[in-house]
Amino acid sequence: MARPDKAAAVAELTEQFRGSSAVLLTEYRGLSVAQLKGLRRSLAGNASYAVVKNTLTAIAAKEAGFDSIEDELSGPTAIAFVTGEPVEAARSLRDFARANPELVLKGGVLEGNKLSGEDVTRLADLESREVLLGRTAGALKAALFQAAYVFTAPATKAARTAEALREKQAADA
Repeated sequence: MARPDKAAAVAELTEQFRGSSAVLLTEYRGLSVAQLKGLRRSLAGNASYAVVKNTLTAIAAKEAGFDSIEDELSGPTAIAFVTGEPVEAARSLRDFARANPELVLKGGVLEGNKLSGEDVTRLADLESREVLLGRTAGALKAALFQAAYVFTAPATKAARTAEALREKQAADA
């Protein structure tokens, strides 16, 4: 790797690895340039999609601490460097792969954990971050409402009992 152009490519890939929240690997054999352009467009905002040389990628991945993807670097490989939401990027890749069976999800790395192709598909099936946060907030609100009801129930029951007793005494007198 004495050539400066290869050293620059490795340095650029290393920076992309370090700047990514997740890395998703695909095999793009059989896809046309127009299809790859459409895939890049669908990933825009969440990830950048790059066709890479396996040997240079292996070196860059090792330098960036992504050693676990070396096994997946065989055949024509392209990488989605996720800078946005990993779920959205995985969903875009999964949907594109459904429409274009030539695209194969090979795996990836999310927060230091190696993912298989099936893991990427499961990641794509997750709800978006906003939906999950909304559900969590709703569950917390329901729990707080239930706790407030439990704490006020004895006082309310005591007040009703006292009122019923007062009405009974007034009726007896």
